[in-house]
Amino acid sequence: MTFIDLRRIIKSGFQNFVRNSFVSLSSILIMVITLSVASILLLSRTVLNVAIDNLEQKVDITVFFELNANEDRILNIKKEIDAISEVAESQYISATEALVNFRERHKDDILTLQALDELGSNPLGAMLNIKAKDPNSYGVIAEALGDTGALSESSLGSINKINYYQNQQVIERLLAITTGARSLGVLLFILLTIISVIITLNTIRLTIYSARQEISIMRLVGAGAKYVRGPFIVEGILYGLVASVITMILFFPVTLWLGEKMSLFFGINLHEYYLSNFFQFFIILLVVGIVLGTISSTIAVRRYLNH
Repeated sequence: MTFIDLRRIIKSGFQNFVRNSFVSLSSILIMVITLSVASILLLSRTVLNVAIDNLEQKVDITVFFELNANEDRILNIKKEIDAISEVAESQYISATEALVNFRERHKDDILTLQALDELGSNPLGAMLNIKAKDPNSYGVIAEALGDTGALSESSLGSINKINYYQNQQVIERLLAITTGARSLGVLLFILLTIISVIITLNTIRLTIYSARQEISIMRLVGAGAKYVRGPFIVEGILYGLVASVITMILFFPVTLWLGEKMSLFFGINLHEYYLSNFFQFFIILLVVGIVLGTISSTIAVRRYLNH
């Protein structure tokens, strides 16, 4: 194909796009819906991942030490815990800090504070809050601190209890929920993407159906398949280009309205995230729109080329 032929194909595609304005508008609107679904899926997955990450960040295990446990020994245990590959971080809280935190949490409970004052001493021991790199690893960490674990000798006589065993059922349920939510998100993404592609394909098929006589005439006068197919592919690319721009414009006020509301419930400002990833979103939608338009046009026009 020569440069002149390519220029003619592109020019013909633009002319068809403008001349068939009503059909073009219908195709663009359908593709805007398709790209909007894709945008919603992308943003929803981001929100879901942030929400799940926030939930997982709240999961930890706490090691409570005996009142008479030596601080140096506790700090040595902390070093050994930090050396475990599954541990992300551990935070040491002294007995004094634990008492201050307890008073702060129960500042409105006068009876509890009075009972604490009557004791005349600190009833709380030091503790370690441990976060794992993977929430599924808390059982491994708890076992390492247990009676037969790798750290049992160094922690012997110092540890009062580990709250993992009391919270094990809650942690396992939370992990099941987060795993299921991620799997459901992937499944919905695939399902809605397939539906969107089918709708777009059928819409462009209707567009090309209206030009079937023109295609037949071009074939009769000896036009090659590439020359016949070219203008429709150009139209499909234009549908994708215009639809992606419109979709990006539409989602600006939508994310602005949802921004603060999403921040309160899920810990992410959707509008700020949208703006910070604006060009990335645009490139994704542009590529998806152009690929959809190109593939749909190629498949749709093939039927009339084979006649």
